[in-house]
Amino acid sequence: MKISQTILQSLFVVSAMVADVSAAEPIQISDTLWLGQKPPGTQPKQFAPDLVSLEGRYEFGVSFSPDLREMYFTALDVVEGADTYPQIYHTKLAGGRWTKPEKANFTQGKMAYELVPYVSLNEDRVYFTAREANAKDSGIWYVSRNKSSQDAKRWELSLNTGRLSDFNQARNGDLIFTNMKQRKMYIAENNAGHISPPRPMDIAFGIHGFMSPDNDYLLVNARHRKDASRKDSDLFVYFRKENGGWSEPVNLGTLINTPHSETVPRVTPDGKYLFFGRYNEPGGISNIYWVSTSVIDKLKTAYFEGRHSERL
Repeated sequence: MKISQTILQSLFVVSAMVADVSAAEPIQISDTLWLGQKPPGTQPKQFAPDLVSLEGRYEFGVSFSPDLREMYFTALDVVEGADTYPQIYHTKLAGGRWTKPEKANFTQGKMAYELVPYVSLNEDRVYFTAREANAKDSGIWYVSRNKSSQDAKRWELSLNTGRLSDFNQARNGDLIFTNMKQRKMYIAENNAGHISPPRPMDIAFGIHGFMSPDNDYLLVNARHRKDASRKDSDLFVYFRKENGGWSEPVNLGTLINTPHSETVPRVTPDGKYLFFGRYNEPGGISNIYWVSTSVIDKLKTAYFEGRHSERL
């Protein structure tokens, strides 16, 4: 499929459009990173209970700005037993306090719902998925983080026909996304400033993928593999090999993967923490959890030393 190089190159040009995430009411949190939360070790912890991870509400799809002073995430309310449309929430560290998370409303109501935000490491943009009943406008959108305007635009790529999601990039400019209709992930590589046409990723399985900031591993979620009676999703990692290909999928292990579904893995720009959704509330409602990426580092060492015998 032929794709315009001009369109792809535009991914790395800061546009003139700008965004204004409305000022929100400050909350009493000290001037620290991570919304004042104590960082976890190798045991996952629920992130910001009663502030971000609220009881009775779905949350997933976290993204921090490169300076770690802004956070975006997806939330989905449950009203009278019925799910509502997912929306992106935003909070930032300003004046020594984190603001109360508020809806970003990037498309100003044009699209029915907005989800899985991604703050680019390479541009002044937030990418996200937006959908409505008319699939023609659905797919990946973006908005500038500059604060004088909030005009969101649809990513004009020929593949963006309504079912693309989970756009994100490594620091070197390689980008990935998921075609939800095909249940397949795509990659477009940055070769000395020239972006290759997107092609299917050479991996065994997985969607909702996230490329590590240093482009050395890929995280995905997929259905649990060992017990056919289980319907839950697990998180898996693929490691970049010396020849540029990907390793076999490696399960992140029982500390992270439980009988509940774990989905939508995301790594912070500094590479230190893994965020993901865990659907462990009654009714299968998700909360956001985080854990040190040292668990991935240990799996990587074990894999390449041939010591990781149980990979799925």
